Amino acid sequence: MLAGLGLLLFLFRYRIRSRPWLRQGVRIGLLAALVLPEAALHVWYGVTGIWDPATSLPLELCSLTLFLSAAVLLTDSAKLYPLVYFAGIGGALQAILTPNLDYPFPHFRFFHFFIVHIAIILTALYMTWIRGYRPTWKSIGHTMLFLNAAALVVGLANAALGSNYMFLMHKPNTPSLLDLLGPHPYYILAEELIALCLFVVMHIAFFAIPERVRKRRSQANPSSFSLKG
Repeated sequence: MLAGLGLLLFLFRYRIRSRPWLRQGVRIGLLAALVLPEAALHVWYGVTGIWDPATSLPLELCSLTLFLSAAVLLTDSAKLYPLVYFAGIGGALQAILTPNLDYPFPHFRFFHFFIVHIAIILTALYMTWIRGYRPTWKSIGHTMLFLNAAALVVGLANAALGSNYMFLMHKPNTPSLLDLLGPHPYYILAEELIALCLFVVMHIAFFAIPERVRKRRSQANPSSFSLKG
């Protein structure tokens, strides 16, 4: 589903970009896919009586990027965009590939998990392809600072609550990529390095290389590019 929706967003990016009503419709749809399932989750926690500060607070990385995604859709903030692009795509994609789910299909939690994680990734792609935002090399550093600051705050919450948000205290019980990164706390340091490398690759592959190709083409065919402009 993620691949199909992402492909549609890419193929119809010019049409969506040129039609304000369509652009607004996609934006509202993404907001709904982020906010409504998350609100329903906390209602479900309360109704079932399983709300617990050690497991129910929105302190996972994807919970944080969910709120950032909603904020960037509401505000068009260029400062928040790189956090959603790098941390949002990186964290949500890893979660989708190795889901940590206690409730199988067709439980509500199953649908909540995949809807919000897909919406986080699509929000980053929407801001990139439709709104035309671009991260910079500096924004990789800003994202790393954000992740470390978030880890510090969440780590303090874990110590106070006896929780394991962001898997800072131990690995998840279900199989995940963390199983390949060594014991605690070394897998946290390995995550830092992997995140940095992933962000660099994301910037090079989707921005630096295409920009260089465009510049070479414009230098090779200056007349054609000037006519288009």
